[in-house]
Amino acid sequence: MTTEELAAQEFWNELRKTTQARIGLGRAGNALPTRQVLELAAAHAAARDAVHEPLDVESFITEVRRVGIGEPAVVRSRATSRAEYLRRPDLGRLPEEPMQVPDTPADIGFVLADGLSPYALAKHGAGLLAELVAQLRDRYTLAPPVIATQARVGLGDHIAERAHVRTLLVVIGERPGLSVADSLGIYLTHLPRVGRTDADRNCISNIHPPEGLGYREAARVAAGRRGARIGAFGCGSQGHVANGRAWAAQRRRTQLTASNRSTLTARRPRGPRPPPPAGQSTKALACSSRTC
Repeated sequence: MTTEELAAQEFWNELRKTTQARIGLGRAGNALPTRQVLELAAAHAAARDAVHEPLDVESFITEVRRVGIGEPAVVRSRATSRAEYLRRPDLGRLPEEPMQVPDTPADIGFVLADGLSPYALAKHGAGLLAELVAQLRDRYTLAPPVIATQARVGLGDHIAERAHVRTLLVVIGERPGLSVADSLGIYLTHLPRVGRTDADRNCISNIHPPEGLGYREAARVAAGRRGARIGAFGCGSQGHVANGRAWAAQRRRTQLTASNRSTLTARRPRGPRPPPPAGQSTKALACSSRTC
């Protein structure tokens, strides 16, 4: 390997510390190297598994019960199968009746939804809920959690309206990608009711420690938005609320060598994402996870 090839390899190795994206993969003739092809196939299989593997509800109930805010209720959407859930997003927003949700008026309610990654909810849901409770319980009354299967974000409005909570936090599995298959998002709606739109929500995304946003950081942001009367800015402010991957990348950049740091200066985030240009849909900006 030549000096130039070694320098290029070192550059890409350092740059990979700042992102989970596939960069600097190299080539073998006109194709990718075999190793990269196999890694891509494995990532694609992991993403498909994350979408289709059902949530083990009984095991998850046991974990959620340990958080200590009441007995979790279980709700299902009108999607009768995973295939129908993927084909009919509208059914994922509607509850299957009768919906057994107790009337527990409280400042904050929690819905733990499988969304497009039941795997993410099973892996991170209970831990994230525990941190949310730790951040919120001293200042607000908390309703018992609700576990929702075959669920989209809009299903939470039906649950919140039935339970009579003032603010709803929907913790939901985000659409898996080829870099991350276990990411959660939190959708926050103030004064939730049936008929709310995505523009009425705030979103905290890319929650998947250790690479993405951690439980404590996400819970702090959620608590801050609740204190600021969430819903005042709607989903278009997602970029200003939290971008887990950017935050994690910012932390990892501190590990870069001095020789490469100047090269990456132009890539470093420099504050909140600016508002979208006039005419651009904020819904498209904020709901990229397609869990809505």
